[in-house]
Amino acid sequence: MASYIIDCDPGHDDAVALLFAAKFLPIYGITTVFGNTSITNTTRNTIALVDAAGLKIPVAKGAAKPLKGSIIKAEHVHGKSGLDGANLPDGKSQPRKEDATNFLIEAASNLQDLVLIAMGPLTNIAMAIKKAPNIMSRIREISIMGGSTSFGNVTATAEFNIFADPEAAQIVFNSGIPMRMAGLNVTSTFGITAPQVTMLCENTNFLPHNIGLSLNHYFTQQSKIYNRPYAPLHDICAVIPHTHSELIQYQRMYVDVECEGIFTRGQTVCDQRDIVTATSQASEKKANCDVALSSKGDTIVELALHSLLTYQ
Repeated sequence: MASYIIDCDPGHDDAVALLFAAKFLPIYGITTVFGNTSITNTTRNTIALVDAAGLKIPVAKGAAKPLKGSIIKAEHVHGKSGLDGANLPDGKSQPRKEDATNFLIEAASNLQDLVLIAMGPLTNIAMAIKKAPNIMSRIREISIMGGSTSFGNVTATAEFNIFADPEAAQIVFNSGIPMRMAGLNVTSTFGITAPQVTMLCENTNFLPHNIGLSLNHYFTQQSKIYNRPYAPLHDICAVIPHTHSELIQYQRMYVDVECEGIFTRGQTVCDQRDIVTATSQASEKKANCDVALSSKGDTIVELALHSLLTYQ
């Protein structure tokens, strides 16, 4: 049976995805990364969630900045804490002594069937690949929420998690490790609605209530910024193929990351041509990623809600 490590930057949708994953999958550990907010906040949020949920999962603190360039954050969406709206006490647990890079390498070395589920910038995983490529090549799959086949949310072409560290994403996509990508073209098409958020807020159990409060903030920001009648639960789409594989449909294709373009830095370039029938060219590369193209979004949201309601 596979073992799983969650690499995340909570983040409201990360919190939902993390709690959902813990209900269905054997989570070996969690690594944190900068992204939606600072590494200090994402680590604090992760430990607060793990302790509030009564989970016994080790947490390793990861990268505080990208491999190259400046840090960008999504605090305009998730708030200064990264999980604004919730009133979770700081957890009592402490991060592991080893950092996320070494934790990932150790896990890949010791576990026979390891899957990484990445919900933030791919810096930790890229650093582990650079440090120990032979060990990391043992990983069965990396399933990410990131990128897009068509449009971005930071720029016209780039999604946040990839744009936050394109060089890291390029290393990961070109590592030879089997990849699975759920991008904005699918994850932004559905989400939690106002009545569903209200239902969580009115729940009398501590954790569902607080996740509801956090999602109320998230829903408000999604409405203001994107004029959406729902709040996308982007990150759960990286988990779903390992819990309910029938709910997201994928196509195998070649994906690389643009790191240099003035207008396209951070774009996931998805070659959707039929390479079998296309004119053969020496520059064409073999498919390296299963890319999400459609989903049963309403069912995914209902599953997420049901899992949240099982917590106290």
